Amino acid sequence: MTTANRLTRVINKVASLPDAIQPWALSKIMGRVIPFAGTAGTRVEKLTPTECIIVMRNRKKVQNHIGSVHAAAMGLLAESATGFMTGMSVPDDRIIVIRSMKLEYLKRASGDMKAVASFTDEQLAYVKDNEKGEIQVPVKITDETGTETVKATMIWAWTPKKRT
Repeated sequence: MTTANRLTRVINKVASLPDAIQPWALSKIMGRVIPFAGTAGTRVEKLTPTECIIVMRNRKKVQNHIGSVHAAAMGLLAESATGFMTGMSVPDDRIIVIRSMKLEYLKRASGDMKAVASFTDEQLAYVKDNEKGEIQVPVKITDETGTETVKATMIWAWTPKKRT
């Protein structure tokens, strides 16, 4: 079995906090790791090696010209959900980068947004066991009515860190 990477160790520490403050603490930490996610006000509701749920409130700073969450902000949700989850799985001696983002906007969004990304056990094993590779990660984005407004697929790649 592989050892936990730095991100997983931090998340495990957050898990020792009271349940009520875990999403806040996790969101603060991830907002520091990825400043754009912090600026946009994403909230990490759940983060495990096999699932990530992130929400974004429909606030003025993330809105488009019609008052809904901007398309680029929805892309941030998809990238963050898939990237955080993938980041938990890649060992510390590797670096991850996004290779591709595919977003299909299905319906006009209403209110707050939620992104849910998940790995199967096979995908998780593939990420952990391969020194170099890439993986396609689907993510479902819904609005506050529960309607799927965006279907997204992210491709994440990883390679060994360069030795200095």
